[in-house]
Amino acid sequence: MIRLLKVSAFVLLLAIGQAAAQNAGDAVYVVTHVDFTPPNATQGEAALKAFAAEAGKDAVRYEVLQEPTRKNHFTLVTVWKDQAAFEAHLSSPKTREFRNKIDPLLGSPFDERLHRLDQ
Repeated sequence: MIRLLKVSAFVLLLAIGQAAAQNAGDAVYVVTHVDFTPPNATQGEAALKAFAAEAGKDAVRYEVLQEPTRKNHFTLVTVWKDQAAFEAHLSSPKTREFRNKIDPLLGSPFDERLHRLDQ
């Protein structure tokens, strides 16, 4: 059920992101699963939300989703104008600093997957 909800949310965000992107053919959609160890869930959630507020300024769309039954599991759904915008985000000092900061809080590595809209 949770996976179904994630897929439904992702499809909705894809449609919103497509409408917002200036050139939807170049847009890059990224789904990232972030799992914190349970004792670090609150600290991790705060860090994710703070980072999303800042990083979201550079994205077409930036959403932080939390699984309702497993509070330490998050999914980031982001839409970037193009591959270059996403790569600039990844290489920015704020992104590297953020990932280094939360690394000790993680229960598993980032699961980050890039997608393009199938037109």
